[in-house]
Amino acid sequence: MNTKSILVASLCVGALAAPFTASFAQAAELKIGYVDTQRIFRTAPSAVKAAKDIENEFSGRDQNLQKMAKQLQTMQETVEKNALTMSESERRNKEREFAELSREFQRKQREFREDLNLRQNEANAAIIEKANKAIKQIADSEKFDLILQDVVWVSPRLDITDKVVKALSDK
Repeated sequence: MNTKSILVASLCVGALAAPFTASFAQAAELKIGYVDTQRIFRTAPSAVKAAKDIENEFSGRDQNLQKMAKQLQTMQETVEKNALTMSESERRNKEREFAELSREFQRKQREFREDLNLRQNEANAAIIEKANKAIKQIADSEKFDLILQDVVWVSPRLDITDKVVKALSDK
C-alpha cells in the first residue's frame, strides 16, 4: 500500500468511528436508576398497612376454614375408628356426610383463595400506581434518563428504591 491509500483508509475509519465515539460519550452521561418492586411491597408503609388490612379482613374466614378442617379430620377419625361397630347404613350415612362436608370445605377454600388473591391484586395495583407516580417525580427532579424495575441484577449504586419508599412514606 502506498501512503495515499493509507491516508484514505485512515480518513474512512475515522469518519466511520466518529458517530460511535459521540454515542459512547452521550451514553456515559446517562443517569440510570433501578427500583426493586418487591422491596417496596415489603417495606413501604402503605404496602405494610395494606397487607395488615387484608390479613384482618380475611382472618375470620381463615379461622372458619381451619375449624371446618378440624371438623373433617375428627369426622374421618370417628368413621375409621367406629367403622367395624357401625351398621352398613350408618357407615354409609357418615361417609356421605363426610363427602358433603369435604366438598363444601373445598368450595369455601377455593372461594377464599380467589377472594384473597383478588384483594391482594387490587392492593398491589394501588401501591404500584403510587410508586410509579413517586418514581416519575424522582426521575423529573433528579434528571434521570432511565429507571428500570425488576431486572435480574443491577449494581447497588443504581438502586433508588429507598428514595421511592421514602416518597411513599411522606404521602
